[in-house]
Amino acid sequence: MPLISVVIPVYNEQECLPALFERLDRLQASGSERYEFVFVDDGSSDQSRRIISDLAERHPNVKYVFFSRNFGHEIATTAGIDHATGDAVVIIDADLQDPPELIPQLIQKWQQGYQVVYAQRRSRTGENILKRFCAWLFYRIICRLSDVGIPPDTGDFRLMDRRAVEHFRRCREHSRFVRGLVAWTGFRQTAILYDRDQRHGGQAKYGLFKLIVLAFDAVVGFSNVPLRIGIFLGLLICTLSLAMAVIIFLQKLIWGIPIQGYALLATGMFLLGGVQLSMLGLLGEYIGRIYRESQRRPLYIIAEKSDSLPKGYDGACIGGPANATSPPDSGAPDG
Repeated sequence: MPLISVVIPVYNEQECLPALFERLDRLQASGSERYEFVFVDDGSSDQSRRIISDLAERHPNVKYVFFSRNFGHEIATTAGIDHATGDAVVIIDADLQDPPELIPQLIQKWQQGYQVVYAQRRSRTGENILKRFCAWLFYRIICRLSDVGIPPDTGDFRLMDRRAVEHFRRCREHSRFVRGLVAWTGFRQTAILYDRDQRHGGQAKYGLFKLIVLAFDAVVGFSNVPLRIGIFLGLLICTLSLAMAVIIFLQKLIWGIPIQGYALLATGMFLLGGVQLSMLGLLGEYIGRIYRESQRRPLYIIAEKSDSLPKGYDGACIGGPANATSPPDSGAPDG
């Protein structure tokens, strides 16, 4: 009987957690698979940790990882995958927009031989037009620019085979885009369609600014196109400048037309300066990411976790391409 690990990143979800576990527990009672539920609290300031601790006391298959502070949704998801021990790992958010009842369909596809099964959104209930349009535009842009085939309209709700999980765990960059990293691992992938529900309770944690930052991380992390834009802009400006020089030469020396070029000259200087500053900022972003990776800081710090979870998984960078885990700890408390 296979063991299915369900990873649930949590940040201030006290309104959703009881209903979420009730639905997960029903799912467990009606299926033939064994389940473990790994909750990762990303520095919540409400009662989420207390609720998760209570669930873990009453249910042996409920595990938890508590961060020392907020490290972000993508890193919380990574920590849950690090600590999952199942034959397959399902990622699902705690807000119940992604229905847990869909998990058996993911498992069915996995049993048919697919190693990554992602849930693709057919509709998005309860979201305004602006957010739906931004999401639609984001996926089309990242699909066009990325060097990896990232499926459109697909969030983190998915199932990963153990082999895909082990290769995913070797990717330890700090600026993370989980769905892009999963797609990067390759393997045999397929999708199931579903209708996304409204949030069960609480407030959405991803506002417009955070979505823009996530989109920027996705584009910069999976494509060199932004750097190539600078080359194309430089060639375009050189071409326009050369064409303008030819026009001015013809007007001045052949036809004798007086040229008042101060406004044009000032406009060109500002345009060139703007392009240069933008590309310097973009280069600085790439260099800053290189510097951050060179520091080799752990992805996350654990304040507390279940005793039954694997030891030695502390968010550290993995040394060596052949290693799939961090070095075991010496028994000292995490964090």
